[in-house]
Amino acid sequence: MVDAVVVVNWLDSLQDSLAPYPGAYLALMLSALVIAAALANWVTKRILLRGLRRLLARLPGADSGRGSNVMRVISRLSNVVPSQVIASGITYVPDLPGGLVAFIVAACQAWAILTVSMALSHALDAANDLYERRPDARNKPIKGYLQVAKIVIFAIAGLAIVATLAGVELRYLVTGLGAATAVLMLIFQDTILSLVASVQISGDGRIRLGDWIEMPSQNADGDVIDIALHTVTVQNFDKTITTIPTKKLVTESFKNWRGMQESGGRRIKRALFLDQHSVGFMDAEARARVGQFALLADYLHEKEAELDQWNAQLRAQGAGEINSRRVTNLGTFRAYVERYLRSHAGINTDMTLLVRQLQPTTEGLPLELYCFTRSVAWAEYESVQSDVFDHLLAILPAFGLRVFQASSDAMLMDARARSADVGRLAAPEQPSTPPATPAPGML
Repeated sequence: MVDAVVVVNWLDSLQDSLAPYPGAYLALMLSALVIAAALANWVTKRILLRGLRRLLARLPGADSGRGSNVMRVISRLSNVVPSQVIASGITYVPDLPGGLVAFIVAACQAWAILTVSMALSHALDAANDLYERRPDARNKPIKGYLQVAKIVIFAIAGLAIVATLAGVELRYLVTGLGAATAVLMLIFQDTILSLVASVQISGDGRIRLGDWIEMPSQNADGDVIDIALHTVTVQNFDKTITTIPTKKLVTESFKNWRGMQESGGRRIKRALFLDQHSVGFMDAEARARVGQFALLADYLHEKEAELDQWNAQLRAQGAGEINSRRVTNLGTFRAYVERYLRSHAGINTDMTLLVRQLQPTTEGLPLELYCFTRSVAWAEYESVQSDVFDHLLAILPAFGLRVFQASSDAMLMDARARSADVGRLAAPEQPSTPPATPAPGML
């Protein structure tokens, strides 16, 4: 208390000594106030924060980055110190208009409110970083909720700043805004819809970080890399980035491939288009040839036994040989494909496996393979699928079958060969003539 009296007396004597110089004491006091604020800022940033940073660096888990998030919050709060020095010291500067002093004090308080709100925003970011380290964080992201909290914080901060600068109490300002609720809802309708969508997405788990989604209406086909309040960010497979409004994921349809990834198998649904002209019965020589395949040994044996029993009953009834059943190359090939898929190491035999004929079209007879690979990885899936169809296309001629394609010249070559054979058979034989006897003079 005695020291304060001494300081006041010293300031009064200084003011009296500078009275002959108008404005000198005012300038001196303002300069001293600015220097005090700068000194307070320097002490806070250079000494206190640096010491605190070194202290946090020695704590366990500092390498994980948690200390840096805390330092961002404290660094933002340290900006309040110089403003409060100015707000406290400006009242001691004489000869300043009362309105100016009130405005400077209000501005310093508004700056403090803004600084605290930004520090809270950084604190929420730190909380989100800490939450994302949990194993189940990708299933229940909280980033959207934290963004809503940020909006609320900044909205309250904005109202408080306006109330401080206007010199009114905050509760009166909030009451006056009640009439403008409809206007505010119209302004923030996208935020409200996005909030509802975020709650639905987070609640039912329809989208999680890392999911592969496909949404043609938004040109999105890739992995989800971020889920925020207003947008969901997707990195497409061509490495482009697509941002989808969160509300679109509730109001529009999209495909999530997570179920495929979690099922343990990825579907192959692809057809071989066969030339129907190449389908026919197999004679004994053809059956013996394909019977050398280990996959068909049991099939042909069982099939021939079944057909022999059937045909014997027909002969006993006096039916002609034309009524007998015979083995077809297409049916044998279909049995081979099914057995080949079940023996393939890359095919998941615990899931649905079908080899079926579809409705014939002008492009041929589709023989569709419906099965699942063991690996859901894109590269391995494509490798297994290509390996299967490479083998089937190469082995088709062994069954007397051909694939159908519009630009194929196989039928044209067969037609030319048949035409050449017909031409040779239809051409009249030329009479053979004895070789001419050379003239005596030419020997």
